[in-house]
Amino acid sequence: MPLPALWRDVSPRDRAVELFAQLRVWDTAENSGILIYVQLLDRRVEILADRGIAASVPQAEWDAICREMEASFARGEWRAGALQAVSRAGELLASHFPAGAANPNELPDQPLVI
Repeated sequence: MPLPALWRDVSPRDRAVELFAQLRVWDTAENSGILIYVQLLDRRVEILADRGIAASVPQAEWDAICREMEASFARGEWRAGALQAVSRAGELLASHFPAGAANPNELPDQPLVI
């Protein structure tokens, strides 16, 4: 999060919402994009799901993944926490949006450091 945003008391959730729109995560055919936002300064994690997946997966599921990731980070288990979160998110997505014959990857998968 940019330093001026921290001074303005922008929450990690609000910053995640800004990035969700800025990065056009909502721009998928089935509205099934998710954003995993990690704010390293205070080790906060937010997951935002587009409306297609949010209709099937309650926010509480995403929040549980976030809290587990934060707990891993607090223990210094950065890699394990991140990999487990991505794996669990992938499982949730696959169960509600299984891969079909035509399954283009509509969003980049690599982490983006801002």
